[in-house]
Amino acid sequence: MALSRLVLWRHGETDYNATGRLQGHLDSALTETGLNQARFAVPVLAGFEPEIVVASDLQRARNTAGVFTSSTDIPLRIDERLRETHLGKWQGLTTAEVEQEWPGAITVWRTDPTYTPPDGESRVEVAARAVEVVTEVDAEFSGTVMLCAHGGLISALTGRLLDLPVPSWSQLGGISNCHWTVFTRRNGRWRLSSYNAGITR
Repeated sequence: MALSRLVLWRHGETDYNATGRLQGHLDSALTETGLNQARFAVPVLAGFEPEIVVASDLQRARNTAGVFTSSTDIPLRIDERLRETHLGKWQGLTTAEVEQEWPGAITVWRTDPTYTPPDGESRVEVAARAVEVVTEVDAEFSGTVMLCAHGGLISALTGRLLDLPVPSWSQLGGISNCHWTVFTRRNGRWRLSSYNAGITR
């Protein structure tokens, strides 16, 4: 089997997003705004007709995916390999607090996918574990699969699936809450159909 389409969906707004704090593997919760973002997205995403949704085990992604699957009766699978980048000692801090303690490090991290925050992981490592999930669902399904995950993971996985040179990954913009990225396949290769698409309310 081989997928014809892959949809990457970022979770809704969290309490950490709302207060400008880095999350990483911290298990932050969706705000009411985040839940509503997920509800608004359901009719559009249902049009992709995914065979299954695979979500990160962190509650912000798991609960976002649950809004969709409970409305559509599409199966939900949980996979911890879809977690956000582990940010180590930066988790829970604002970017200003990181800059104060590690001057210049945020800029390096944003521009170099091989850079690892202290006690964390690089975006290259994140893409490597995420692509394992893609490979597995690719062998199992033949239509569309949706992954509900995190902004950093989605942008890193996008670079990896497109075989972009690693130094170019940072040219991909961020993913907004509850926005999605769509890949379609042609001649065995993934093509980027849309990036950071979504509903603005």
